[in-house]
Amino acid sequence: MTNKNKALTALVLGSAAAVSIAMINKYIQVSATSRNLLEDPESLCYKWRLGNIHYTKSGNGKPLLLIHDLTSSSSGYEWNAMLSSLKEHYTIYNIDLLGCGRSEKPNMTYTNYLYVQLISDFIKSVIGRRTDVMACGGSASIALMACSSNSELFDQLILINPDSLLTCSQVPGKSAKLYKFILDMPILGTLIYHISTSRQALRETFTIEYFENPFSVKGTMIDAYYEAAHLGESPKSIYSSVTCNYTKCNIVNALKKIDNSIYLIGSSSIGGMKERLEEFKRYNPSIETAFLKKGKYLPHMECPDEVLNLMKTYLY
Repeated sequence: MTNKNKALTALVLGSAAAVSIAMINKYIQVSATSRNLLEDPESLCYKWRLGNIHYTKSGNGKPLLLIHDLTSSSSGYEWNAMLSSLKEHYTIYNIDLLGCGRSEKPNMTYTNYLYVQLISDFIKSVIGRRTDVMACGGSASIALMACSSNSELFDQLILINPDSLLTCSQVPGKSAKLYKFILDMPILGTLIYHISTSRQALRETFTIEYFENPFSVKGTMIDAYYEAAHLGESPKSIYSSVTCNYTKCNIVNALKKIDNSIYLIGSSSIGGMKERLEEFKRYNPSIETAFLKKGKYLPHMECPDEVLNLMKTYLY
């Protein structure tokens, strides 16, 4: 076989492989979203400048904005187990961040500053008054930075298992930038993303990282997260931005500046959580902390009553 024929054969085989992978990617996306588990008849839309934002509003009383964890599979679904109790005391705004859940997912790089602007604009345009905010994990830094920039929009902050200050301060290195470049590829990057957000991968994340008791993980939770991870134009964009540290931000100066009440809730089952929260208090001694004896990374899903009992002493 001549070199020309070899090259032509390689090109044909490569093209066939690319077409096959593209078809697999399309099938995964369609099948993952076919059940419409996240559909909500009471869904509302905030037309933000970078994309439409899905949210729900329920209850009566002082406003409380719920901000889910910052992952490609997260959405307002995360707070469902607490909604019925919270809306007895609050007007609840349960938001899907840009790039997550049922909100639009434009193909772009997501940053902490982008989300700070989104949260601030949402409070100004939709809520229209000072609000309490409850956030989890990677979104805790967003709430803190937004409060530092526009303290007049916020009242109390309740942060569940926030990232450590060291994690927050990470920046994209050369390897992270290379990985993001690969993830942004339309065929290969999408395949890597689908592998990383498969049902099996999500189940392992729930049973190992999210929940203390693996038997508490329900199939409906996995299905809802799986659907959220595949909805929209470019669900992998938030994944690549978070994984490669583009959504991280050093929050030390913000912590020092904030005069608003901050309440940190940590799960005792997470190693080093006590030291993590104490580090927050070193930069802002007025911060209050409490620890959960049950649950792990997502205690508001695994043991919502435990979280609500802690909140009663602080908010009600």
